[in-house]
Amino acid sequence: MNVTPISPNVHTLPSDLLGDEVTIALVGCGGTGSRLLTGLAEFNAAMTALGHPGIRVTVFEDDLVSEANVGRQAFYMADVGLPKATVLMHRVNLAFGLNWDAVCQRFGKRIVRTRFDIVIGAVDSRASRRAIHEYVQGTQVNYWLDLGNTADTAQFILGEPLSRWQKAWDRPNRLPTITDLFPDILDESIAEDDTPSCSMAEALERQELFTNRCVADAAMNLLWRLFRYGRIDHHGGFLNLRTSRMTPLPCDKDAWKRFGYVVKGKPGRKKKAA
Repeated sequence: MNVTPISPNVHTLPSDLLGDEVTIALVGCGGTGSRLLTGLAEFNAAMTALGHPGIRVTVFEDDLVSEANVGRQAFYMADVGLPKATVLMHRVNLAFGLNWDAVCQRFGKRIVRTRFDIVIGAVDSRASRRAIHEYVQGTQVNYWLDLGNTADTAQFILGEPLSRWQKAWDRPNRLPTITDLFPDILDESIAEDDTPSCSMAEALERQELFTNRCVADAAMNLLWRLFRYGRIDHHGGFLNLRTSRMTPLPCDKDAWKRFGYVVKGKPGRKKKAA
């Protein structure tokens, strides 16, 4: 029987994520995270219909719903003043017959005592990304899916984190993470605008209405294709809502080099001079 070889530029899903329930930590349920949570529930319904054991999601978010969140995020006026994580998870559990968990605290090593197969970050600060980065370094996480955006652009990157006990040359074909490709994203000395909006009108001056929804849908489609077909030829993408374009991030070392990410071989021992 002829078997078509898998291209080196194709990433395949680890077999251990096919036979057991997949645990997912969703960090942040604001503009992007609130859209992701519904997408994850739909993803679970589709996967279980196809015979997969499904997924179990825990959402981490310490913020409360404000009036500025209504309309741009998946909240209603009746939700104002309530914890975002509790409101959304209660709604999803009722709608889909699930028993997923909500943690009304910030994600971090001191809070998280369990291991997750996948961590999805929908955060907007370097401190929050650093917390995820430190967590995935200390555990055997299969994937870290990071989503971020500006006013009318966004990116989503699925990577395979290295634990602090591993070296890049031990896993030369792994998918680089957001912090591999953009190491400055952890630099908390770089100023960032984290001032909360007081109204939806003010929020819309700083970000287009459907930016979060578009990047959430694109990221969920990537996860869906990985689990549905077992392989992907790109592991992220860059969206521009102003021009209605999306540029994929290929599973390709030459593409990663353009970001300055190069996996060097294991250093050998230096020969002594004669």
